[in-house]
Amino acid sequence: MSELMIVLCTCPDEETALRLSSGLVEAELVACVNILPAVRSIYRWQGSIQNDAELLLIAKTVASQFGNVERWLAEHHPYDVPEVVGLPAGGVSGAYMHWVEDSVSQENRH
Repeated sequence: MSELMIVLCTCPDEETALRLSSGLVEAELVACVNILPAVRSIYRWQGSIQNDAELLLIAKTVASQFGNVERWLAEHHPYDVPEVVGLPAGGVSGAYMHWVEDSVSQENRH
């Protein structure tokens, strides 16, 4: 059985969040993406403090696909440096993990 990886990625607006989420699922890189609205991000960028409203993507995939998800997001995301954070799940039900494995492409897994 594979290890479940949860990938976090922030987006500037709903259109981008929908485009990226759909693209990841269509490319069979992730099984599912949840879109959480109303995230407030405070961060330093190019020497100044930013305070932006964003949306948060929570994508579920197998750990072996993380590099492919990261590359896909780097290519399709509008940010110069998109947030792409992979977190291994501490536990996951067997049935859900099987669904994730079945939903993610077997090709290009490392």
